[in-house]
Amino acid sequence: MIGKVLLIVHGAGSDPGRVGRQLKAMGYALDMRRPSRGDVLPASMDDHAAAIIFGGPMSANDDKTLEFIRTEIEWIPTALESGKPFLGICLGGQLLARALGARVGSHPDGLHEIGYYAVRPTQAGRYLFDHETHFYQWHGEGFDVPRSATLLAEGDTFVNQAFACNNAYAIQFHPEVTASIMNRWMTKAAHKLCFPGAQSRDEQIRRRDRHERAVPVWLRKFLERWLES
Repeated sequence: MIGKVLLIVHGAGSDPGRVGRQLKAMGYALDMRRPSRGDVLPASMDDHAAAIIFGGPMSANDDKTLEFIRTEIEWIPTALESGKPFLGICLGGQLLARALGARVGSHPDGLHEIGYYAVRPTQAGRYLFDHETHFYQWHGEGFDVPRSATLLAEGDTFVNQAFACNNAYAIQFHPEVTASIMNRWMTKAAHKLCFPGAQSRDEQIRRRDRHERAVPVWLRKFLERWLES
């Protein structure tokens, strides 16, 4: 094994999906922890090569009511100060933004991104995104870009889609989502498909058939570059 990657997830049945499979294919061991279920986060990154915080239905602003959200925000500097690669996906990216002093909040028009949406690289992000790519998304809040960070990708509804700050990256979209994860979310949270801006189940399946083939290719390249950061 090359090393061990810390995966922080938020549900009893959370699945790192394509990200977890890709890391294992690259030779990494996975250390999955659920602070929401009482798992303790490491005091240092000495035993880990990198860390990822995944998404969840809670808000990055729930630190006053959910102890594990507060714990994760307070833990993130441990990962950043280690100099080792850190990645926040959706909620994880929002928690990183909070830890770096930026705002997380709802869309001003109450819109959501649930389905496949276009993500475009900024000039600074062209080393990670060769061109516009459609990624799966499931969120009603987005992050501002911290002052210390660089915007890497943009979207139409939630403008800020990815940023980097030294060894840390945040992405608003979900490259880890497989067909089974997507179907589970659409079933367990079917009521959210009626939210403003959300795509219907049929539309999401159509867009998956059109766009999903490019995502594993992008993810492999991204993880290779991220793990070298």
